[in-house]
Amino acid sequence: MHDDDTSMQELVRDDSSRKRFLKMMGGTGAAAFSIFVAACGEDEKPKKSGASSSSAAGAGRKRDLEIVQYALTLEHVETDFYDAVIRSGVIKDKALAATAAMIRDNEQEHVDALTAAVKNLGGKPQKPQTSFDSVIKGGAKKVLETAAAVENLGAAAYLGQAARIQSKEILAAALSIHTVEGRHAAALNKAAGKSILPDGAFAKPASMNEVLPQVKPFLKETS
Repeated sequence: MHDDDTSMQELVRDDSSRKRFLKMMGGTGAAAFSIFVAACGEDEKPKKSGASSSSAAGAGRKRDLEIVQYALTLEHVETDFYDAVIRSGVIKDKALAATAAMIRDNEQEHVDALTAAVKNLGGKPQKPQTSFDSVIKGGAKKVLETAAAVENLGAAAYLGQAARIQSKEILAAALSIHTVEGRHAAALNKAAGKSILPDGAFAKPASMNEVLPQVKPFLKETS
């Protein structure tokens, strides 16, 4: 493995790693892996060696920090959203309210884990200021639709960064959270009367440039 390889790129380039990965995935693994790599984008740039490897590793660590901070921002938005919804009492259905509380607790655990990861990478965790007044004023239907949209967006955001991550530990954490976000999205899609599989058999990734504009309406301007 090259020092500046991402974990996904190692699987692409290293035949032994790829065989182990596909074996774990089962008989349909080859097709799924090919589609995943195509969706996320494989880096075809030649790898540097020698003295430049340490600087490349440093660049990879910096990129991982950027990704983890980005994920932390999204998790704060999700946690704050459910907190605001629960405090407002806008959800009257007891089962749905309980689901909202469970998801809020999951998101808080994600916040805690990602906060620790940012610190471990040498960064300073950032917490955005948020507001969801306009959503809550729209009533329970608006809240439910927004919750589903936010969870689908979160799942797509994690998938969109998978190919860029260098650290295997960070990649494992990101994919673990991605799985939970996908389950949240499926439950809320169903509650909102939408398909639990809006993208079909393979989830679609979303880049930072696609995700952040959709999150911006929930962020307060800071002076």
